[in-house]
Amino acid sequence: MAAVGKLTLELELNEAQSLKDKRHWVRGVKDRLRASHNISVSEVEDHGLWNRSMIVAVTVSGSRENAAKILESAERVAAGYLGPNLVAATIDWLE
Repeated sequence: MAAVGKLTLELELNEAQSLKDKRHWVRGVKDRLRASHNISVSEVEDHGLWNRSMIVAVTVSGSRENAAKILESAERVAAGYLGPNLVAATIDWLE
């Protein structure tokens, strides 16, 4: 049965001084995740705030184990790019 996994990334961009600065970080992590893992990625909250963002990545796989590997790898890529700007990352499963 197919497994649908969701990776939620919470960002705190203290050095961002404008929405343009925020877009730089958000676009960067979204582009990296799409390119390296071929997953769907979107900013889902805090659109109007320049120093916070929530990004969600979703994957569908034939097994939960494979989906978990993909999302855990995506989390490592995001953490490497964002460093201390990544304040929380959670993986959930859609039933």
